[in-house]
Amino acid sequence: MSQIVVIGSLNMDLVVRVAQMPAPGETVPGGDLQTICGGKGANQAVAAGRIAGSAAMIGRVGNDAFGQRLLESLRQANVQTEHVRQDNDTVTGTAVIVVDARGENSIVISAGANGRVTPADIDRATPLLHSASLVLLQHEIPPETVEHAVALCAELPCRVILNPAPIRTVKPETLSHVDFLIPNEIEAEKMSGISIHDGDSASKAARQLRHMGAGVVVITMGDKGALLSRAEGELLIPAPSVIAVDTTAAGDAFIGGFAAALARGFDLPQAVAYANCAGALAVTRFGAQTSIPIGEEVDKLYKTFQREVSSKTSHNA
Repeated sequence: MSQIVVIGSLNMDLVVRVAQMPAPGETVPGGDLQTICGGKGANQAVAAGRIAGSAAMIGRVGNDAFGQRLLESLRQANVQTEHVRQDNDTVTGTAVIVVDARGENSIVISAGANGRVTPADIDRATPLLHSASLVLLQHEIPPETVEHAVALCAELPCRVILNPAPIRTVKPETLSHVDFLIPNEIEAEKMSGISIHDGDSASKAARQLRHMGAGVVVITMGDKGALLSRAEGELLIPAPSVIAVDTTAAGDAFIGGFAAALARGFDLPQAVAYANCAGALAVTRFGAQTSIPIGEEVDKLYKTFQREVSSKTSHNA
């Protein structure tokens, strides 16, 4: 299996379930507070580790109980943690998450140690990056660190996957070195300046992002699936229909599944379809890393769903 390296955030998620989201100034009752390992970077590393069988993580946690739990969660998911630094001068990052009865969530991030991941941390891990075939990045660490990592990877044989979340400006020179850009609809709208309301508008936004410098663009579109945009054109790839319990980390499961599929030699449409299955499984479970499936589960759903799609296609023909 090819080496997948994730550079990014590690958070402890503080999660409360509510019947409905509070309006500004409103207080609503909630369920018991839960602490669940999360952070976009760590979630994607766990997804890659569970689905592909191995991965490695670069980042920072505080030297505290939350940091220890996050490191142990990574190790249990087959993720190497030698390059996750324990910072004595700050606390582990946290995320306050409110989940409503429909499974939709609102999230507030406190960066903590994630805000102290530096270009020097990336340089110290250069031997690890030399062995990587895929490097995954997000926007929950400082922008200068993401830019440095992308520039360094451009000099190596590895390919870069950027999940531009939370959304912020990406320099053209950075975007030009991104092999796979994976935003959701909101992020794609803000980056491209094109409002997305259907498949055609998503295709226009994706083409604009490729015109801006990104290589392949994959826009995740929830239960509608994902739009794959490359030089050959656009293709909307459906997702399995499931009952959503909690959408937290669904996008991270998608990205980990996508990376795992690429590492196994899937072509791009197959990799997106496989990633859709990983994301679909994640929304059927509560929490961040607690919702991420293992490879055998994704394989099973992928095979079943591909047969269903093939059967429908043959019937319609």
